[in-house]
Amino acid sequence: MSTETVTIQKLGAQGDGIAQGADGPIYVPFTLPGESVAIARVKSQGTLMSVASTSPDRQEPHCRHFGPHGVNGACGGCTLQHYADAPYRAFKRQLVVDALRSKGLTPEVDDIVAAHPGERRRVVFAARKTEKDMLIGFNQAESHHIVAIEECPIASAGIMARLPAIKTIAAAIAVNAEAFRISVLETQTGLDLAVDGIKSLSDKQRRGTIETVLSLRGIARVSLNGEILVEPVKPMIDFGGVQVAPPPGAFTQATKQAEDAMAELVATHVGKAKRIADLFAGSGTFSLRLARIGRVQAVESEEKPLAALDQAARTTQGLKPVSVERRDLFRRPLMTQELKVYDAVVFDPPRAGAEFQSKELARSQVKKIVAVSCNPLTLARDLAILVEGGYRITRVTPIDQFLWTSHVEVVAALEK
Repeated sequence: MSTETVTIQKLGAQGDGIAQGADGPIYVPFTLPGESVAIARVKSQGTLMSVASTSPDRQEPHCRHFGPHGVNGACGGCTLQHYADAPYRAFKRQLVVDALRSKGLTPEVDDIVAAHPGERRRVVFAARKTEKDMLIGFNQAESHHIVAIEECPIASAGIMARLPAIKTIAAAIAVNAEAFRISVLETQTGLDLAVDGIKSLSDKQRRGTIETVLSLRGIARVSLNGEILVEPVKPMIDFGGVQVAPPPGAFTQATKQAEDAMAELVATHVGKAKRIADLFAGSGTFSLRLARIGRVQAVESEEKPLAALDQAARTTQGLKPVSVERRDLFRRPLMTQELKVYDAVVFDPPRAGAEFQSKELARSQVKKIVAVSCNPLTLARDLAILVEGGYRITRVTPIDQFLWTSHVEVVAALEK
């Protein structure tokens, strides 16, 4: 390990500062462009020791656990708390611009829809039992070390107020000193805790965990590896006025504010379409809202979210018909022939994107497409396929859902 002083020239796509060394780029977390910093260096990785000259864009972090000198170690949750709001938002918007440009696409990109502290309703904690205590927190970046947290400015007040209860449940369920994960979703009826990383419980531990949960307030459900251990009250979430009971550990958008912004953009572009396909539909984030506009075909590979969507559609009045299909769209995309019946298609795939589905859509005559993505790079690839097939990008809106990180969501609207 060597110690040296370097000048940060730009931010990389992961939010690390990048300095140019004699033998290539050096990546230094928690730094900003223009800063002169002292670092301890191992190969291309620099650890910030001190800042010699400070960027005017640097601000005080919001949380005592942030950064290289954070309490209990550097929490790996946030990477950009030290960046002032305006340049931080411009950086995230530029990630989208650059991704599109890398595929030869130059549409106008809207200002980013901002995220704010306290909005996260879904948080994944790392947990581990020690001889003295139950650790609950987040892993340090590139490490198995758990930074035990006492505060978290991104998480909702409802989650943070129940951190002691989450810790109590974790202590009851912990089998040994091995680390495990607790996904926490704040629902309308209480917290939904999905635990994984623990193989199985003895009957005694199972009973103990159930008794512990029933003695606490505000916990709707606790599940282990997808199996419900105890459900004092059914967890419910609201998709645009439709009540849905999501399965344990199901994907939901991390903040309601970002979800509402996405859903509004999707509905606006779909307009008055009579037949709509919602691909990678999950538990119905978009399908159930779109069913107020037209008939919806919801396609999803996972059985339990699809069943939750179907149940909500059947029990909600005022919706147009919603039909569901379980189908792996990576292996079996909707073919051009099947797409003929739709006026609009919405797709919201995982990070890998929807390459094969985009190729079929590119050959189709569907009038309107809305692509929703959590990965600007795979989105750019998919949009380039659609543009080559005769589609025109009419609007691109970046949305900040993961505050103070380099992750950015995008909604792109296209017309044939």
